[in-house]
Amino acid sequence: MRTLVIVESPAKAKTIKKQLPKGYQVEATMGHVIDLPKSRLGIDVDNDFQPDYITIRGKGKLLAQLKKDAKKSDRVLLATDPDREGEAISWHVANTLGIDPNSPCRIEFHEITKRAINEAIDHVRAVDMDLVNAQQARRELDRLVGYSISPFLWKKVRRGLSAGRVQSVVTRIIVDREKEIESFVPEEYWNLDLDVTKGGDDREFLAVFYSEDGQTKKIPDAKEADRLEAIVKAHQDMTVVAVQKKKNQQRPPLPFTTSTLQQTAYKALGFTSRRTMSIAQRLYESGRVTYIRTDSTRLAPEAVDEAKQYITENYGEKYLNKQHRAAKKNKNIQDAHEAIRPASLFNTPEQLRAQLEPEDYKLYRLIWQRMVASQMAPAVYDVTRADIACGPLIFRVKGDTMQFDGFTKAMPSAARKDNPLPVLEEGDRVHLEKIHKEQKFTNPPARYNEASLIKLLEERGIGRPSTYAPTIATIKSRNYVETENKRFKPTELGITVTQMMEDYFPDIVDQQFTAKMETELDNVANGTENWVKVMREFYGPFKAELDHAQVHADKIEIKEEVTDVICDKCGAHMVVKEGRYGKFLACPNYPECKNTKPYFEKTGGICPKCGGDLVKRKSKKGRTFYGCSNYPTCDFVTWDKPVAEKCPTCGNTMFQKGLGKRKRVYCLQCEGEPDKHRKGSKSSEETEKRRKIC
Repeated sequence: MRTLVIVESPAKAKTIKKQLPKGYQVEATMGHVIDLPKSRLGIDVDNDFQPDYITIRGKGKLLAQLKKDAKKSDRVLLATDPDREGEAISWHVANTLGIDPNSPCRIEFHEITKRAINEAIDHVRAVDMDLVNAQQARRELDRLVGYSISPFLWKKVRRGLSAGRVQSVVTRIIVDREKEIESFVPEEYWNLDLDVTKGGDDREFLAVFYSEDGQTKKIPDAKEADRLEAIVKAHQDMTVVAVQKKKNQQRPPLPFTTSTLQQTAYKALGFTSRRTMSIAQRLYESGRVTYIRTDSTRLAPEAVDEAKQYITENYGEKYLNKQHRAAKKNKNIQDAHEAIRPASLFNTPEQLRAQLEPEDYKLYRLIWQRMVASQMAPAVYDVTRADIACGPLIFRVKGDTMQFDGFTKAMPSAARKDNPLPVLEEGDRVHLEKIHKEQKFTNPPARYNEASLIKLLEERGIGRPSTYAPTIATIKSRNYVETENKRFKPTELGITVTQMMEDYFPDIVDQQFTAKMETELDNVANGTENWVKVMREFYGPFKAELDHAQVHADKIEIKEEVTDVICDKCGAHMVVKEGRYGKFLACPNYPECKNTKPYFEKTGGICPKCGGDLVKRKSKKGRTFYGCSNYPTCDFVTWDKPVAEKCPTCGNTMFQKGLGKRKRVYCLQCEGEPDKHRKGSKSSEETEKRRKIC
């Protein structure tokens, strides 16, 4: 019997072909083959929103070949991805090849292993039209919003802009956070901490001010801090008045969903959501991991059994988690697929390292460790909390020490850092070594980075995990937001467009409305709601808002940034423009003068090789780096950001490596010659001393 199996990607086809016996031919559609036309709306809103599908340009020959292959085959199995997009592709292919979608022609598997593929072939089903209709409704909703509001923005703001059902909400979230930051008023407070020792033990430990006369309080100003410091100085010998000791469990994390994989890969590896999903797709198509688009932490019983076997054989039975832990139920979770996990835990990262690209290996190791850790016992810590009396004041100390490593045996990065204390008992005398008094101010809410933004979107039910990466990429490419220190900041254009959307399309940028639409699409997928009804309820009010905006909205002029760069051809001051590939300089006298130049944002730093300006640049992959403005004459480049302050030793530009607690500011000249530094050579002892000074 000759069987034609149709999948989405060539890489997936290659992997599946190895798992099937003779008589099976595997071909790939390379994504969608049918779609709405790009040049027009392609939706008949007066005829129950019937779509006008056309063959995607370049897919005609492929479909013709699939038809030939189908005629030569005894049966055709549609094995596209197990999600709404995959179901829609199967439906389109079935209609094109003349296959009845209601006949047994569709198979799905969540991992590309021989067992999973054979099991899928044994359970052939019809195309699920509820999933197809959910995909169709989402596609049409996005098309109606994008193809209606985008031309409106071209007319009222400027050409090249776009709006979207999800992207506009995400942009508003970032804009609203910026407004919070700008309106934030910092409040002063003080910290009063003590370095203390216990008699007979030279180890210093930190005691933090907690209360006075039994009342917990904050220190609001310098006057109060000075008063409390005076009390401490008058009572330098202090007494432990209360000790609490207990065991604390650190529970293992649940297996990865699409969202938590994106968040963790960003935090641990610095991967953007788009990069993470691209790598994860390769791992899935090569049969390394299970399906990567899921919102569930559920695991297949055979996966749990395999995990128990692996943990017992490699770590010991005491590391097994005796209690099953499930995620909290959430109304937004569809639970259609199990969690992301390795196809087999016995394929360890080290065993596969030689077969994987470096970034593939890193992500696979992250998935593998998370899966193993999720089935292991909690880590156990001895936690001590003690109160130290200093006259009427109480200072509190906390410490913990690991007693059992549990799941951190497989996932060392999750272990808490030990903070041991000397043995403390009530009545022990404690001696003051040093007082730390520091003025502080409350901080505004932080801007979102990719991880925190994705977490928020998931919590509020905005979009779906599979849409996060393309949505973030879109608002960046449209110049609605930019990244500063790896955090999102709205541009003037993003603020302007968001304000217009709030004024004229309040529902589109309303978080609750968008989340409600996602719920309705889920209901369509579950078969509990009709997709045409959902489209009608959306389109009526939306069309009214659009008609009102077309008449009443005023045109907005966004002033172009004028620079001090003089046009070589006409002598005018060039202005900053936004193009497909980012900012560039253009002559304001266009079209009479069509002169353009590359735009480089000056950092204020001076090149350590030739003395030129250090400017901000972008790599081919979009990463920010810094280089000399005299390139190609001077080839100095660095990933580290030049900072405003100059080196106190030599007066040259300082550079910042890392962010947050990992941040280190250094002077390149004091660390070594530029060429040597770029090659990563070790500093001499003298250079090391000078570096510490810097």
